Amino acid sequence: QLQLVQSGGGLVQPGGSLSLSCAASGFSLDRYAIGWFRQVPGKARERVGCITSSGEDTNYQDSVKGRFTISRDSAKNSAYLQMNSLKAEDTATYYCTIDGGPFGVCPLRGFGSWGQGTQVTVSS
Repeated sequence: QLQLVQSGGGLVQPGGSLSLSCAASGFSLDRYAIGWFRQVPGKARERVGCITSSGEDTNYQDSVKGRFTISRDSAKNSAYLQMNSLKAEDTATYYCTIDGGPFGVCPLRGFGSWGQGTQVTVSS
């Protein structure tokens, strides 16, 4: 069964940090670009950022640039979202996803599997 399993997240105070993980099972992530998205109730899912299959290039939504970092580990068949200097407006459910095909580049051209979502709440 092909799936992405997320972990991490939780409650953090403003200015704090959290790390999310996205582990693939049933297939290899190596040839896929990976995207992170977030969604708050009542709003459309929005792009956070993307990492190429090689891991050499990333891009981010302007509001998270300099605070969030996407990385990947081939040996662990996983991707990560490190979030620093968190703000209340970062509160959302975060999702990882892979491109619709093994294109390897950002931005994603489509969507393959999605993780189950992880809640991140930034509040004092």
